[in-house]
Amino acid sequence: MHKPGYYIVNAITFYRLIAAFVMILLVINHDFGLFKWMLVISFFTDAIDGYLARAYKVISKFGASLDSIADDLTVGVAIIGIFVFNKGFLIHEIILVVILILLYIFQVIFALARYGKITGFHTWLAKIAAVFQGLFFISFFFLPAPLYLLFYLTAIATILDLVEEIILVWILPLWTTDVKGLYWVLKSKCS
Repeated sequence: MHKPGYYIVNAITFYRLIAAFVMILLVINHDFGLFKWMLVISFFTDAIDGYLARAYKVISKFGASLDSIADDLTVGVAIIGIFVFNKGFLIHEIILVVILILLYIFQVIFALARYGKITGFHTWLAKIAAVFQGLFFISFFFLPAPLYLLFYLTAIATILDLVEEIILVWILPLWTTDVKGLYWVLKSKCS
C-alpha cells in the first residue's frame, strides 16, 4: 500500500507518538501551558486519523497497531500530567484510578500473551471511551476545577471498554482490527 493518504495518516499518528515523548519532557520541566496545548492537538489528531484512514481507504494492520500505541501513550502522558500538576485529584480518586490501571495492565498482558501484540480492535465502545477521555483530559487541564461527573462517565466508559476488550481477546483466536464490538462478534458466531 503506497497511497499518499497512507503516509499522511501514518504521519499524523507518528506525530502523536513523538508528541507523547515531548509532553513528558514538558511535564518534567513543568511547562504546563505548552503541555496542555500539545495534549489538545494530540487528542484532535487522534480523532481525525481514523476518519482519514477510512476516507482514503488506507486502513492497515500496521496503522491500527501504531494508532493503538499512540492512543495509549497519549492517555498515559495525560495521567502523568495529572499526577504532576494536580496530584490531589488522583489521591482523591485513587480507588477508581487503580481499578482502571489494573484493568488496562491485565488487558495488555492478556493480549500480548494471546497475540504477541496489543489489541487494535477499535470497537465502538473504545471510540466512545476515547471521546470521553479526550473531553475529560482537555477540560481537566483547561478548567479551574475537575468536572467530577465527566470523570465518572469517562471511568465507566473506559471500564466497559476494557472489559469488552478482555472478553474479545478471550473469544477471538486471531489478532484482528476494526471489530465493531462484542455484540457483533457474538452475533456473527451465532449466525
